Amino acid sequence: MKQFLKIWVLVAAMVMGGALPPQVTGGDNDITSQWCVQAKNKHKKDKKDRKEKRKAKKKTVKKKKTFTSQLASVPAIGNTAQATTVQQQSANALLAVSIPKRVSNQVLNYQAIRVNFNPTLRIPNCVAYELTATMVDMADAPDHESRKSYNYAKDTDVKSCPENWEYRGSGYSRGHMAPAMDMRWSKTSMAQCFYMTNMCPQDIKLNNDHWRNLEEKVHRWAKRDKRLMIYTGPIMGKKPKMIGKDKQNIAVPDAFFKVVYAPDKGRAIAFIYPNTPCPGSISKYAVTVAEVERRTGLTFSSAIPKRQCNINDWL
Repeated sequence: MKQFLKIWVLVAAMVMGGALPPQVTGGDNDITSQWCVQAKNKHKKDKKDRKEKRKAKKKTVKKKKTFTSQLASVPAIGNTAQATTVQQQSANALLAVSIPKRVSNQVLNYQAIRVNFNPTLRIPNCVAYELTATMVDMADAPDHESRKSYNYAKDTDVKSCPENWEYRGSGYSRGHMAPAMDMRWSKTSMAQCFYMTNMCPQDIKLNNDHWRNLEEKVHRWAKRDKRLMIYTGPIMGKKPKMIGKDKQNIAVPDAFFKVVYAPDKGRAIAFIYPNTPCPGSISKYAVTVAEVERRTGLTFSSAIPKRQCNINDWL
C-alpha cells in the first residue's frame, strides 16, 4: 500500500510539472517507463533550446564588436574628414568642374576644398572651394592656425600623391593651389591644404611675390563680397617638364589660372600667370573665364559669367 501511494504521489508530481499527461494507464513499470521517456525528451528539448540561445547571443555580440572596430580604425584626418564632407561638397553645385575625358582625374572631397587630382601627372587639375566673410574673419583672428605648425604631407588615401621630399632639389616650390591663408580657420582644413594633392611645382619667385599678392587680394575680396567661389589650377603644355627626386614623374605647369566668382554680386573674373617671375599689376594678367576654359579644356558652372573681365569691378 505504501509503495502504491508513493507511485501515485510521483505521478501527481509529474502531472503538476507537465512531465506526464493527466491520465496514465498501466502498472508501475508502465508509469515509470513513460515518465522516463517524457523526462528524457524534455531534457533534450531544453538542452537544444539553451544551445540555440547561446548561438544567438554570440552572433549579436560578434556584430557589435565588428561595428566598433570599423569605427575605431578610421583616422582623425583623411578618411574621416573626407567621409563627413563628401555630401556637403557634392551638394555645392558651383564647385563642380567638368574635366575632359582624356585627362586622368580623381575627385577628392576634403573638409573645405574639392581637389580634382591627376594621378598621371601627380598634380591637381583644379582645386575649388568656397570662401566666406566669416571664414576670413576666423582666418585673420589673433588665435588663427599658424602655418608654422603644419608640414607638407602625403595623403595616404591617394596612391599617386607625391611625398614631400620628391620636390627637393628641383628648383621649384610646393605651390599651394588653395592657399593656407584661406584655411587658417580650422585645424582640419589647414592640415588638408598641406596635402601634396593640393600642390604644383611653382616658380619660387612667382610663389613668393605676385601669385601671393593675387591670393591676398582674393582673401580681401571674400570679406568685402561676403562669399566667393574660387578655382585654381595648372595650365599644361604639350610636353611638360618633369621633376622628382627619384623618378621624373611630377609635371611642371606652363602657367597657372585662378577663377573668382561672386555669386551674390553676379560677377566673375579670371587670371593667368606664367610659371615664371611675373612683374606688373594683376590687371596685366586678368582674362575671362572663357579664356581659362579654352586654355585648359575645363568647364566651369554655367552660372558663372564667362565673358566678364573688368578688373575695376574688383579693385
